[in-house]
Amino acid sequence: MDILATGVRRDERPLLERAFAPRHTVRCLEPFLTADTVPLAVGYEAVCTSVNATLDAPVLEALVRGGTRLITQRSTGYNNIDLDHAERLGLTVARVAAYPPHAVAEFAWTLATALNRRITRADRRSHDLDPRLDGLLGRDLHGRTVGVIGTGRIGTAFAAIGRGYGMRLLGWDIAVNPGCEELGMEYVELDRLCREADVISLHVPLMPSTHHLVDARRLAGMRDDVILVNTGRGALIDSTALIEALGEGRLGGVGMDVYEEQEGVFFHEESLEVMTEETLARLLTFSRVLLTFHQAYFTLDVIEEIVATSVRNVDDYLAGRITECTLVPKSP
Repeated sequence: MDILATGVRRDERPLLERAFAPRHTVRCLEPFLTADTVPLAVGYEAVCTSVNATLDAPVLEALVRGGTRLITQRSTGYNNIDLDHAERLGLTVARVAAYPPHAVAEFAWTLATALNRRITRADRRSHDLDPRLDGLLGRDLHGRTVGVIGTGRIGTAFAAIGRGYGMRLLGWDIAVNPGCEELGMEYVELDRLCREADVISLHVPLMPSTHHLVDARRLAGMRDDVILVNTGRGALIDSTALIEALGEGRLGGVGMDVYEEQEGVFFHEESLEVMTEETLARLLTFSRVLLTFHQAYFTLDVIEEIVATSVRNVDDYLAGRITECTLVPKSP
């Protein structure tokens, strides 16, 4: 089968080409699949998209007119796809149901430890041959408390690393995870977790009940020197309230791999222009803020798993199989 893969980064391309060969031929393009680029998909029965593709009704209709019958997305998220319309059009849609949680969990700790030990400031000084230690005072993590908000697969992996540091584990979720309890985690009310934790990391999905889960009230209830990390979804934190807390000299550090107003645009070239957005610009004025652009998942291990799943999705489509990755099954 001939497959068009869009939104492909340079690091991904050789992995995709090698994984699909020799059974399939894949053409890799850097642009995302949108209304402007959908003509490139004409003649391809399958398209392999990134989460930044715009797969609304007009684009789906254009895909079908061009002969596309399968969309396999290289992500767990799929809110960019109009699934109802895809089903009406007879399209098959698949995704990556899950990938190893360790990359995101490790990256969350990377942000936390970099903030705690003032690594970015120390790096700048070393390039200036400035050996001063003033302003670089950190804290031992051993013996301190980490609060894990959301104890699914990633939250559990994050908690296990915290246990390795010798930290006390507090957790909050709608359901208790026995695996986290085995690590020694104590499940508590969210307000208590915010009040007692030295490090807080967010690992819950974004839904109406978790939108601005960390708001002005909960930020006010946190320790003044808390390190707050978000590798989940940007809108879990109220950015305006966060800026106010930072402006008051509170919070020991904030590490973010996502940003509330940047959902779905971090990979776009246009994001360089959006960087002038006032709230984001204000956040970046604080030296205690460490921001990355949706990098947490980006390891060789995860990309290889995502690519392998995408190949399986194509094979399952051809065989008429429905799996945990299937969002819209093949029409009879």
